[in-house]
Amino acid sequence: MTPADGMDGGATGPAGGHGDVGAALRAACADVRPAGEGDAVSGVAASWVVTPRSAEEAAAVMRASARHDLAVVPTGAGTKLDWGAPPNRLDVILRTSGLTGDVEHAPGDLVARVPAGMALSDLAGVLAEHGQQLVLDDPTGSATVGGALATATAGPRRLLYGTARDLLIGITVVRPDGAITRSGGKVVKNVAGYDLGKLYTGSYGTLGLIVDATFRLHPLPAARAFVTAVYAGAEEAARAAHQVAGSQAVASAVEVERTGPGAPVSVAVLLEGVPEGVAARSQAVRRILGYDSQVAADPPVWWGRLPSLDGGVLVEVTFPLSALGRVLAAIDEAAGRAGARPAVRGSGAGALCLGLLPDVEPSVPAEFVPLLRAELGPLGGHVVVRRAPDPVRPRLDLWGPVAALPLMRRVKERFDPGYRVSPGRFAGGI
Repeated sequence: MTPADGMDGGATGPAGGHGDVGAALRAACADVRPAGEGDAVSGVAASWVVTPRSAEEAAAVMRASARHDLAVVPTGAGTKLDWGAPPNRLDVILRTSGLTGDVEHAPGDLVARVPAGMALSDLAGVLAEHGQQLVLDDPTGSATVGGALATATAGPRRLLYGTARDLLIGITVVRPDGAITRSGGKVVKNVAGYDLGKLYTGSYGTLGLIVDATFRLHPLPAARAFVTAVYAGAEEAARAAHQVAGSQAVASAVEVERTGPGAPVSVAVLLEGVPEGVAARSQAVRRILGYDSQVAADPPVWWGRLPSLDGGVLVEVTFPLSALGRVLAAIDEAAGRAGARPAVRGSGAGALCLGLLPDVEPSVPAEFVPLLRAELGPLGGHVVVRRAPDPVRPRLDLWGPVAALPLMRRVKERFDPGYRVSPGRFAGGI
């Protein structure tokens, strides 16, 4: 039963009934409503939806939820809400879309403090006015800052600039008990305190609610160019990508794309800098990729986008940089044995995303993923299922072997002993 079917909300905790919960949430936050038919996470329906407008309101919501033993799942734009496992239970969806406000930008220090609910695209516009950028590529096109951190999203330019963990220098979080905590600072060289930012990045919201983050910025380049080439064989393409990544061309990104096993492999290289330097480096990259490669001002249509945004199975493979050719061969081997035809896109920096169509027979990914893990294990690769449709998900081990799982459980129990924030969303049921 949804709250619309009852008197005053659906969730109850040990502290009282429907009315008690509704009153407590409304006392904490001005924007509270009973959940509707579409307010769910991976098929698990919520009872309440709250949208705090400040860190203080968010903290009050978390305190009220703790008193009533309510399970809370934070969400930003919802672009990756179907990533990970469904929550074990769900009472409150906490939307960070109200956490927008102003950006604290210090252009001279190349630093900005950004509210978690701000879209990365909106932030890019604000920073561009000062000729600066946050180098976090958004593969969905509408992700928020908090969502990008919670899922540790990284795109093509991770090769040169690193991932979210590398760019994050400070963070403000509301703990599950409602306490507001801060880590890091507003300057790049600040090393005081324990670096909680790296802990929260990639935690899928299971340790608390990110309300703002401080990042190291970079200047916008004066020019950029994309050099692309197409290869008939995966090994030749991988060799070329690896050579470019290790060359003095200093590529910002080296990406590969293949529509299915046995299909040609495209290699695209992004070069950034001053116009004269970009032009000279483009020619150097052409000498590596081959003189039939093309130089353009705009990226290929597939650049920086996931291979499946239509609800299909999405698998991420990470591996040592030098293993790209062997990884592509391993994907083909596992795909052939399972009867799968995954599309492949990703980074020569050691991360590929594989997409299977949403109408694929559930037995295909159920066979393909274990085979892929067996093939990539000896290469130092790791396979995570980011998203899977409801008929497929129960048949998959989404996370695979996680060596640090005992430590991760201890961290979860320290931060959220009641398992109330995004419970069960992460590896090992965390």
